[in-house]
Amino acid sequence: MADKVIQSGTVVSLDPEIGELEEADILIDDGEIVEIGQELSTSNAEVIDATDHIVLPGFVDSHIHLWQTQVRGIAGDWSLMGDYFQDMLGNIAGLYQPEDMYLGNLFGSLEKLYTGTTTAMDWSHAINTPEHAERAVDGIKDAGLRALYAYGPPGNDAETWWFGSSTHHPEEHVKELRDEKIADDDLLSLGVALRGPDFTTEEVARSDIELARELGVVATIHMGAAQWTSSEYNPDYQGFGAISDLLASDVNIAHANHFSQEDIEHAVDQGVSFSATPEVEMQMGHGIPVTGKVLEADGRPTWGVDVCSNISGDMGSQMRIGLQVQRMLENQTLLEGGEEVTSVNLTARDTLEMATIEGARALNMEDEIGTLAPGKRADIIMIDASDFMTAPSHSPIQTAVFQSDPSHIDTVLVGGEIVKTDGELLNPKVNEEFARFVQSGYRLVEEAGLDL
Repeated sequence: MADKVIQSGTVVSLDPEIGELEEADILIDDGEIVEIGQELSTSNAEVIDATDHIVLPGFVDSHIHLWQTQVRGIAGDWSLMGDYFQDMLGNIAGLYQPEDMYLGNLFGSLEKLYTGTTTAMDWSHAINTPEHAERAVDGIKDAGLRALYAYGPPGNDAETWWFGSSTHHPEEHVKELRDEKIADDDLLSLGVALRGPDFTTEEVARSDIELARELGVVATIHMGAAQWTSSEYNPDYQGFGAISDLLASDVNIAHANHFSQEDIEHAVDQGVSFSATPEVEMQMGHGIPVTGKVLEADGRPTWGVDVCSNISGDMGSQMRIGLQVQRMLENQTLLEGGEEVTSVNLTARDTLEMATIEGARALNMEDEIGTLAPGKRADIIMIDASDFMTAPSHSPIQTAVFQSDPSHIDTVLVGGEIVKTDGELLNPKVNEEFARFVQSGYRLVEEAGLDL
């Protein structure tokens, strides 16, 4: 039995046993994929016509700050150390009220769904009060996005929470949020967004990871970007070694641009995942994305958008930019050595997997999402391959990575529920809350007194 069938599509499962199938069907029942094949029996199932469409697993964004959505378009000329810390974390974040968190997360999640991302790790670090976290989660819920909500620090108390901080993560608030808002929701899971040894004492960095482990959740940590480790900001910085013995597959590290190859190899060996956010990192001065070092260590990085006050929430952009930057770096090494470039190493499939199954692994969700296979949740996107910008589609993976944009993603399902069809989101809150969302953004920027 099935309640829905995606019929006659080009299925790119990313599952090594299923592979790619032409004119294939996907049977869905109770939010789960039950069968993939050709000419499947579909009696009484709702038919979703996938003719001339590429059918893929939904994208997984492994690192984004959804709360910044209504201040999008202000950080496009910012650096990390000269502007972002001062104007975003040191100013705007402290102005956020709980309802601003709701609206930012609601429309950030809706943007994710519209652009084909069905799951995101929301690194939420404007938690000025417990209610801020509660309303942030409400925004994700009301959008219908699958998410790992990573509970972070407040954004209104830099002296206490940043740069050599001895303040521990708010354990009781985290537990309350889990028990009251997340535990009974099929689409939501909990994580903790930790400052780590770049911003705290060694004792706090270690105890915060131990808290995450006690809770049984993913710990995601900002580390190794720009000059965070400078003695100017943290004179007692202990570096990677402060937590190296605590690393495991339940730890995700964002950025890590300046990690040594030795440290990367140790982390990969312990099962740590790395979130690279190439577009933001290249602009803001984080350093070269960690992609190459992770690959050299026989690991695979994941992609994230990061700062949506700066760039679009579209994961397709990160797939392309991250891939091409790494290709450029590898090519330049050959050219500087007097060699011609006669092939490329990373492929379109590699970057697509980094945006799907690798992201799922980073969130410890690889058994649920990230590929299309029986038993997995039906988080699925469909790309129109008949458009004048996408046809003819000689390689469905290359069409998806290089030739399509969000306007070509005309159908999106999360847990078997259709959230976008015929290119339009179905959620009524897109219109119901839009005016409040815009007003929130204007008010925050005005109160911050920014000269844009």
